[in-house]
Amino acid sequence: MSGMDPKMVKMAMKKLGIKQEDIGASRVIIETLDNKKIIINHPAIQKIDMAGNVSFQISGDISEEKFSDEDINIVVEQTGASKDKAKRSLEKNNGDLAKTILELKEE
Repeated sequence: MSGMDPKMVKMAMKKLGIKQEDIGASRVIIETLDNKKIIINHPAIQKIDMAGNVSFQISGDISEEKFSDEDINIVVEQTGASKDKAKRSLEKNNGDLAKTILELKEE
């Protein structure tokens, strides 16, 4: 709301029953249903409570991770494949551990 006095905005929000709070954090990780991780570094987080409905507004430096080093190590342990081969196979299978392990064991 450009051009508006921040104090006036806060007062108006309070009258409407909207509470806003800054949340301090160094990193936010969102794990999606398709095994991706959305990582937000140096986030600015606002917690907004509107009549008991709580929501969060997050902004920051965004990156995406499809799988972790732990996933790669599990594939290596289960299949005996090299780390590079495990990583390539995980990428090909969109991070699906079970599919990757089965595929590499069949080779």
